[in-house]
Amino acid sequence: MALMDFIKKQFIDVIHWTEDGDGVLAMRYPMQDFEIQYGAQLTVRESQIALFVNEGQIADAFGPGLYKLTTRTLPLLTNLKNWDKLFESPFKSDVYFFSTRLQLDCKWGTPNPISIRDKEFGMVRMRAFGIYSYKIADVRQFHREISGTRERYTVADLDGQLRNLVIGSMTDLFGESDVSFIDMAANQDELGRTMKEKLTPIFERYGLLLDGFVVQNVSLPEELQKVLDARIGMNIIGDMGRYTQYQVANSIPLAAQNEGGIAGLGAGLGAGLGIGQSMTAAITQSLPTTAPPPAPTASATDRADEVVATLERLHGLVGKGILSQAEFDAKKAELLAKLS
Repeated sequence: MALMDFIKKQFIDVIHWTEDGDGVLAMRYPMQDFEIQYGAQLTVRESQIALFVNEGQIADAFGPGLYKLTTRTLPLLTNLKNWDKLFESPFKSDVYFFSTRLQLDCKWGTPNPISIRDKEFGMVRMRAFGIYSYKIADVRQFHREISGTRERYTVADLDGQLRNLVIGSMTDLFGESDVSFIDMAANQDELGRTMKEKLTPIFERYGLLLDGFVVQNVSLPEELQKVLDARIGMNIIGDMGRYTQYQVANSIPLAAQNEGGIAGLGAGLGAGLGIGQSMTAAITQSLPTTAPPPAPTASATDRADEVVATLERLHGLVGKGILSQAEFDAKKAELLAKLS
């Protein structure tokens, strides 16, 4: 009786695979020294494919369903083993199960910044990261190129290879593209679609279907981002002369409260105007040279009226306590000296 029980254990009459956790892509059915009983039952569940391999040669593949293993359901294996139609003996074959479920939330990212030539900023270094999803579409190709004879092949085993493929393709795309960094960052959906098109044939080579590819972020290293922020700030400012006037107008009330009063403001105003004049001169030099119209010459009467008006305004500041009497007298003497 014990001998008969031992013999019975050498034959397999039911073959099936229940996934014991997420992340398994391929699993070799444990055959050991067992043989498959002719007419055995094969169960393939949804999101699975079973593949029979005879001495390294790929034979029959089975999608979801319930099968009785005979020469009729195993035509390729029958040919490989040279069975005749009357064959009904137990046989040996390797059986592999593959999971065809979508593998979601696979992350990718540039471990180091990628150097690219940007048409607006010149040479820059940029980073990018996102997610993608895929599934096994061709089990024969996947078995030949990836999983082979391993007992188990998981998502983690494949993750590094796929991530490196993504980064390599991303680097090529950035290098070949004439799209500026600003446009890439503003059109991440379009960038993701372009990357998916570029990666699809690469995934197909391994028997995989790239289902989705998402670019979640495109950015510059921190030090370059500061430079970009400064440039954006300058573009927002626009007219530097008006910006300087605005800053000076806001600083008058503060200057009046500080030690030195308007005299301190004068020094700051001179510095600000100096910067504005320097920038104006630089901009003027870059424009086509044209002869400026002659400036009208102010008459002595006009200059005298201007000085009087200025003294009146300064005297009003003395009355408000913004300007001291000594500061007013000094400014008065300076203005009157210009009329002599």
